[in-house]
Amino acid sequence: MTLSFTKMHGLGNDFIVIDASSNPISLSPEQVRLLADRRFGVGCDQLLLVEAPNTPNTEFHYRIFNADGTEVEQCGNGARCFARYVYDKGLTNNREIAVGTAGGRIVLHLENDDQVRIDMGVPRLVPKDIPFDAPIEAISYSLQVDQDTIEIGAVSMGNPHAVLLVDDVRRVPVERLGPIVERHPRFPKHVNVGFMTINARDAIELRVFERGVGETLACGTGACAAVVYGRLRSLLDEQVKVALPGGTLVVSWRGKGHPVWMTGPATVVFEGNVDLNRLVAPQTD
Repeated sequence: MTLSFTKMHGLGNDFIVIDASSNPISLSPEQVRLLADRRFGVGCDQLLLVEAPNTPNTEFHYRIFNADGTEVEQCGNGARCFARYVYDKGLTNNREIAVGTAGGRIVLHLENDDQVRIDMGVPRLVPKDIPFDAPIEAISYSLQVDQDTIEIGAVSMGNPHAVLLVDDVRRVPVERLGPIVERHPRFPKHVNVGFMTINARDAIELRVFERGVGETLACGTGACAAVVYGRLRSLLDEQVKVALPGGTLVVSWRGKGHPVWMTGPATVVFEGNVDLNRLVAPQTD
């Protein structure tokens, strides 16, 4: 089977985007892993499928697959690329696009300056809705990691996030702590892990270790979760610039009961075709 695709990125968080809105496509986890492989396939952090709507008051459905083949609920950088893709491909003439995802309905706004602004929905803070194993909702939680106890915020932006406040994000051992927290037993569906340094009330730095991917250059939902946690702790203003390794997003949140808004770019890299039958898995001993 030959697939047409578009390679895109949002601040270096890169995607393979495939249009399945007219002709449904079913990809196995192994096929997703092969496509995502940066040496044996096309290469990406996530694969995005554009599908016909299956929920009321939406134009499209949006599916996200991590590089390890697992399907996940939400991806903020991917959502911006999704909006740019469906508009540029003529799949919609609307610059305000309602989209259904496994994590809920979101609304995408194409701005005149080529930025994409997204209503990411109201963050979920109740532990069972994240999901996270805790008896009651709290701003911060203690988490046992190896022989240490760390403090985290737990937030769902349609997908689960643990946020750690650190003194210097550049010195944090993300490659060691990220996988441990990602698969902590108190997160039954695993978790994205954000490491946040606050530089000012309107400016933070952030690194994110994503479920099934590893550390990425940018994570839109991670940026939203970090701002929510900072706001809950009264450390941040309503609008915050989030500096990630791949660039800067602007996130705003008025507070509990209100949606989080995220603004940033979406960039097309190239168009291509790939024959799935010719992809070969790397040999292992």
